[in-house]
Amino acid sequence: MTDVLTCSAKGCANVAQHQVLWNNPKIHTPDRRKIWLACDEHEASLRAFLGARGFWKETQPIDA
Repeated sequence: MTDVLTCSAKGCANVAQHQVLWNNPKIHTPDRRKIWLACDEHEASLRAFLGARGFWKETQPIDA
C-alpha cells in the first residue's frame, strides 16, 4: 500500500509536490527543520506565510 502525501494548506486534498522547510527560532534550535507539505498551487502561499514571520528556510521537491 502506498501512502499519498497531501498538501498542508487548509482544506486542500491535492497530492503534495514540495516540502516547505521552516523553523521558529524562538522555540527551535537553528538546525531543526519542521516540514509542511505543499501542492504546486499552494507552495508559494505557504512559503509567503512562513517568510513573513521569518520562519521559512527552503523548499525542496517531495522526493528530496
